[in-house]
Amino acid sequence: MTGSVRAIASVAVKEFLHIWRDRRIVVLILLLPPLFTLLFGYAFEVGELSQVPTLLRDDDQSDTSRKLTDFLSTKDTFAFQKATPPANAEPDLLRTQVAAALIVPAGWGAGLKSGEPVPLRLVLDGTDTTTAEQIEGLLKKHLGDFQLDARQDLIDSLPPEVFELGEKLPVEVRKQFVSAMEPWGVKSEIRYNPGLRFIEFVTPGIIGLILQLLTVTLMACTITREREAGTLSQLMVTSLRRWEIVIGKVLPYLGVSLLLIGLTIAVAHFHFHVAFHQPLVLGVICLLFLLCSLGLGLLISAFSATQTQAIQFAVFFLLPVFPLSGAFAPLEQLPASIRFLAQTFPLTHFCHAFRMINLRGADLSFIAGDLAFLLLGALVTCGGAGWLLRRAQD
Repeated sequence: MTGSVRAIASVAVKEFLHIWRDRRIVVLILLLPPLFTLLFGYAFEVGELSQVPTLLRDDDQSDTSRKLTDFLSTKDTFAFQKATPPANAEPDLLRTQVAAALIVPAGWGAGLKSGEPVPLRLVLDGTDTTTAEQIEGLLKKHLGDFQLDARQDLIDSLPPEVFELGEKLPVEVRKQFVSAMEPWGVKSEIRYNPGLRFIEFVTPGIIGLILQLLTVTLMACTITREREAGTLSQLMVTSLRRWEIVIGKVLPYLGVSLLLIGLTIAVAHFHFHVAFHQPLVLGVICLLFLLCSLGLGLLISAFSATQTQAIQFAVFFLLPVFPLSGAFAPLEQLPASIRFLAQTFPLTHFCHAFRMINLRGADLSFIAGDLAFLLLGALVTCGGAGWLLRRAQD
C-alpha cells in the first residue's frame, strides 16, 4: 500500500509541476472563478425594474387621463418620454429607444364616466420576454392603485342622501357591497427563496459552469500533452499501474478545483450575499461532481490523439450541457425528450442536489439518486480512462 501511495504521489507531483510551470494556466485558475462569478452574478441578479424607458402618449387629454399620467409619473418604475398629441402614428419603439409605449386612447375618461371603460394600450418590446412581463405586471399594479384612489374620491363626492339610503339597506346587503367595493386580496407565502432572488437559484449553475469549463478542459489535455511530448510511453513502461497513474493525474486538479469552489463561493457569499446551508453535505455534492468532471476530462484525454482534438471533444460535450442541464432555467420548461437527455449530464444532478439542500433544506433521501449518479459517473469515467491507457502500450 505504501508503494502505491508513493507511486501516486510521484505522478501527482509531476502533474502539479506541469500546472505550476504554465503561468498562463495559473493566472486563469486564480482570476477566472471570481471574474466569472461576478459577471454571471450580475447577469442573473434580477431585481424589481426601475426607470424603464417608456413612451407615454395621452390621446384623451381629459382631466382623468391627466391625473393618471401624473400619478404614473410619480412611480420609479418608468422613465417616461411624453409624446405630444395628436400622434396617431404607430409608436416606434426602436427609433425612440424605449422598452414600452403606453397610450391613453381618446375617449378613455368619458368611457369611465359612462360605465364603458376603454382599455389602455400598452405596446411592449418582446425581445426580452422576462422584462416585458414585468413591465405589464407593474403597470397593472399601478393602475389598480390609481383605480382605488379614484374609487375613494368617487365615494367621498357622493351626496349625503346616498349614505342615508344606504343605511336603510339590510346589514347583509351592505356587507356584500363593502366586499364588492374592497379589492379582493391574496395573502401570499413564499418558501425556500422568500426574496425571490434569481441569483439564489442560479448559483449552483454558476459554480458548475466554472468547474466544468475549467476542469474538463484542463484535464482533457493531461494525457494528450504527455503523448505529444513523448513522455507517456516512458510513463507506461515504468512500474506504475494504470490506476495509480489515473489517481495521480486527478489529484492535482482535484486540489485546484477545490480552490476554484472556494473562490466562487466566497464571491457569491460576500458580494451577492448568497447564503450556504449544510456545508458538509454541499461539500460532498461538490466533491462527487468534481470527481465526475475530472474523470470525464481524463476520459476525453485518454482517447484523444492531440491536445487540439481533446479541447474540441471537451467543447463539443460542454456546449449542450449548459443550456439543457437546468443550470440557468428550470428543467420543467424543456420538452420531455430533452429532460430525459438532461438526466445524463452530471451538471443536472449537481444543480438539483445543490438546490434541494441549500434552498429547500431537504434531507439526503431527496438527493440519494443524484449522489449515486455522480459517484457512478466518477467510477465509470476514471475506470474507462484507465482502461483506455492500454492503447498507449501498443
